[in-house]
Amino acid sequence: MLIIHVDLAHEITWLIATGVIFGILFRPWGLSEALWAVSGAALLVAGSLLSWRQAWTAVGRGTNVYLFLAGMMLLAELARVQGLFDWIAAHAVRAARGAPRRLFMLVYLVGIVVTALLSNDATAVVLTPAVYAATRHARAEPLPYLLICAFIANAASFLLPIANPANLVVYGSHLPRLGPWLAQFLLPSVLAIGVTFFVLRATQRDALAGTVHDTPSVPRLTRSARLAAAGIALTVMVLLWASASGRPLGAPTLVAAVLTVAIALASARRNPWPLVKGVSWSILPLVAGLFVLVSGLARTGLLSLLRTLIADLALRAGLLAGFAAGAGIAAASNVMNNLPMALVASSLGANHGISAVRASMLIGVDLGPNLSVTGSLATLLWLIALRRENVRVDSLTFLKIGVLVMPPALLAALSAAAFVHPT
Repeated sequence: MLIIHVDLAHEITWLIATGVIFGILFRPWGLSEALWAVSGAALLVAGSLLSWRQAWTAVGRGTNVYLFLAGMMLLAELARVQGLFDWIAAHAVRAARGAPRRLFMLVYLVGIVVTALLSNDATAVVLTPAVYAATRHARAEPLPYLLICAFIANAASFLLPIANPANLVVYGSHLPRLGPWLAQFLLPSVLAIGVTFFVLRATQRDALAGTVHDTPSVPRLTRSARLAAAGIALTVMVLLWASASGRPLGAPTLVAAVLTVAIALASARRNPWPLVKGVSWSILPLVAGLFVLVSGLARTGLLSLLRTLIADLALRAGLLAGFAAGAGIAAASNVMNNLPMALVASSLGANHGISAVRASMLIGVDLGPNLSVTGSLATLLWLIALRRENVRVDSLTFLKIGVLVMPPALLAALSAAAFVHPT
């Protein structure tokens, strides 16, 4: 067996982690994000930096997240195939009655609902192309409305526990019930959503001048599409019940999603394989690889050091501990991507329960990525959706908007979190 000196082992682990994050964000040679994550995990094991048993244990910690993601991705793909989001976006254009600012508000409201009930990844992957198609029919400048899909996917992602898979990562098996969750996060979420709306709209005021044209027709929902909508609504109710009763969300999500898909496709007499094939299953090994990566970083002592620093900060700084933890996690999410930082926050907050410090870290993980395109998986998926429509938004353009939108929203949310639940 290969034996590596402890200091050298730590350095190699950090080097592998850095390479994995770089690969996920920039995809050199066109290799998928999942391949980079899995390769990094394999290197840790092959180099005896992590045992097979430790790696398998790390993968097992994400079981609830994998089930949740699988269910949500199935529901999102069903909604896409059945045209539910195209139908909603077309109705939003019609309800705007030619006013760009009204259309902006309506798309924003749709984004809140989709993010809160179907997760931020659904907003990025499915709502984005629907909004683009609707704005093209309306002969409106699409960028302001497409930006909504990116920013609200993060800003509304702590309104409910089911709004972001990162929420399940941060709290793990100790996810708060729906009542305590709303008591802690409702006010911060409302403020984050409100501040993001007004600042984002202000940055787009010139593009929102003039008028938009009514969509020529609203797509008709088939019987199977209506069944899919009813199934999705029932799934959301099941998840809210599970969250309210403190049960894990993964298994109920997947079971409800499979039943909904089966009923909708059986009604339409359609082969389920094209729908299953259309789901981005590579997200699951990506998440598993990141769990292993963070386990490797934990063995270097990095997480223990950060845990000690935050605990000391909480002891010495009191109220400021939440601000420091939330802002630090938010900044790091734009360097490392927020999914690894959610895993880090989970380790750091293990002894904090639903305290202001842990809540602030979750807000930083969810809201911080609105600064840059590298901040969250949802934003990366949004960029991929735009590329499919031949729309290009470069990182500098997003950063110029994000630096105006994210900091005031983060400050408002962290302030509310400290007010609701003082340290």
